[in-house]
Amino acid sequence: MGHSRFHGDEIARQGQEIYDRDVRARVETEENIGKILALDIETGEYEIDDDPIAAADRIFARHPGAAIFGAKIGYNAVNALGGALTRTSS
Repeated sequence: MGHSRFHGDEIARQGQEIYDRDVRARVETEENIGKILALDIETGEYEIDDDPIAAADRIFARHPGAAIFGAKIGYNAVNALGGALTRTSS
């Protein structure tokens, strides 16, 4: 699904930048590893949940139309198809 203000590549780029700069150190804790983070790239607000839809829905409830970046905390990708997820170093 597209976004009205941002191209998917721009959401990914900005989201990863915000995550690395502002969020990673706060959320990469043992209890959060493997959970999903939904990050509004315009406000910097985020939600964490085991369910990616629930995390995104909480952002959308506060900011309808938000441009949301998703990440699996502590991993290089949310899912892997025909490969393996790689744990990132914090």
